[in-house]
Amino acid sequence: MNSEQDKEPLIRLEGVSKSFGENVILENVDLNIYRGEALVIIGPSGTGKSTILRMIAGLLPIDRGNIYIDGKRRKGLIEDRASPIGIGMVFQQAALFDSLTVRENVGFSLYQHSKLSTKDIKELVQERLDMVGLSDTGDLFPSELSGGMKKRVSFARAIMFNPEDKQSRPEVILYDEPTAGLDPIASTVIEDLVRQLQCLEKVCGTYVMVSHQDSTIRRTADRVIFLYGGKIQWSGSIEEIDTTDNPLVRQFFNASIEGPIKVIE
Repeated sequence: MNSEQDKEPLIRLEGVSKSFGENVILENVDLNIYRGEALVIIGPSGTGKSTILRMIAGLLPIDRGNIYIDGKRRKGLIEDRASPIGIGMVFQQAALFDSLTVRENVGFSLYQHSKLSTKDIKELVQERLDMVGLSDTGDLFPSELSGGMKKRVSFARAIMFNPEDKQSRPEVILYDEPTAGLDPIASTVIEDLVRQLQCLEKVCGTYVMVSHQDSTIRRTADRVIFLYGGKIQWSGSIEEIDTTDNPLVRQFFNASIEGPIKVIE
């Protein structure tokens, strides 16, 4: 098997910088993401982890540098130019439309942007709901769902695509804190689902996740990068989390207030 250095990255960040006013979030960040990879981005709050996801998705412009998606440089936001590959995103708060049913939420993009019949969309939605273990929820509204169920609905929406437009099939899913606010049991369900979706033939095999939760990081990542001070400070495997002497990683996983990570009071 070739090493990562021998493979062409599916997504590449090259010297990417982003600021909000005088607050520098990312500074000359380089990052390669490969096909079939399960990458989790960790680090303290406010260090730009979710910002990276939004820039990859084409939801947020970069200030400097370049982002390449399947070898093609991203220009502007996603509405300015279609991505060369399908990219799905699961937001931290699920971001469902309260006034729409589960079925309408999951099929929203198809209802709005495809020429598929209502019957075909309903069948595709049901297939996705079956995948995430929510077969009987199509007629419910988000207010009738638990937090974990809402997250699973957002998963179903992220893996939805138009079979008449193969380019819309998601090759990458971006997860922003998918287990935030969930109890340990609900978190385990979500963690298992992330891995199960990666293995399904009709769903992408690559994902990038942001997480603070120890169990989620350890159960869903193949590779971990640590973001702090606008830069990637460490990269390694799950096994290396417990063996590295990097002081940032040690402090983060020990939940210590003593160390190089500044404690925000």
